[in-house]
Amino acid sequence: MSQRPELGGSCDNAVVTIIQNLGLVPYEPTMAAMQAFTEQRTADTPDEIWVCQHTPVFTQGLAGKADHVLFNPDGPDHIPVVQTNRGGQVTYHGPGQIVAYPLLDLRRRGYFVKEYVYRLEEAVIRTLMHVGVTGHRVAGAPGIYVRLSDPFAHAALSTPVHPDDPFRGLGKVAALGIKVSRHCTYHGVSLNVAMDLSPFQRINPCGYAGLATVDLASLGVPVDPWEIGAVLAAQLDARLAP
Repeated sequence: MSQRPELGGSCDNAVVTIIQNLGLVPYEPTMAAMQAFTEQRTADTPDEIWVCQHTPVFTQGLAGKADHVLFNPDGPDHIPVVQTNRGGQVTYHGPGQIVAYPLLDLRRRGYFVKEYVYRLEEAVIRTLMHVGVTGHRVAGAPGIYVRLSDPFAHAALSTPVHPDDPFRGLGKVAALGIKVSRHCTYHGVSLNVAMDLSPFQRINPCGYAGLATVDLASLGVPVDPWEIGAVLAAQLDARLAP
């Protein structure tokens, strides 16, 4: 894995965004730092976007159900399961996956949570376009999905989806889980790049049994995680602008 690149920032309409690359870091201290940043920030605190990779960890959202974890969390040689205050259910983070945490004041940026989620997803879709992959949204299931039979095809997904299997023919390549406190965001989005996907078989990813999880490497796209992480950071900076 190449050395992490230095990331910049922007100043658009007097809203400053500082972009930081944290490197490969454990999850729990990073979550604590996000929460502390959000609790301590003022109306004048510049927004930030943190980009990182995590050491192996399962994270459980506020809506998470214990039965979506398909192994004994107290057993030997296990990957830890961390309870969080983000939305969503259980997912996995590990090396080779890029995670981005936008720490934004939505009131200052002038849009609400629903649009914020749309913009997060759009940033991922544009990042995938950078390497020729077409990302798709699935109604009611936040995140970005790819067509397994041809992840490079540009055609939109046919609708309505299959009533018994809304993910038929799809694989999930990016997951979302956010928290908004006093109009300020933390947690964020993860993009699977070149990682060990086997831990996803130990959970129902995002609460969906049997949901296929893919990364860019398994789609035939060899790209360095930090390289695509820099693209994602730039896309987030652009798509989340006021």
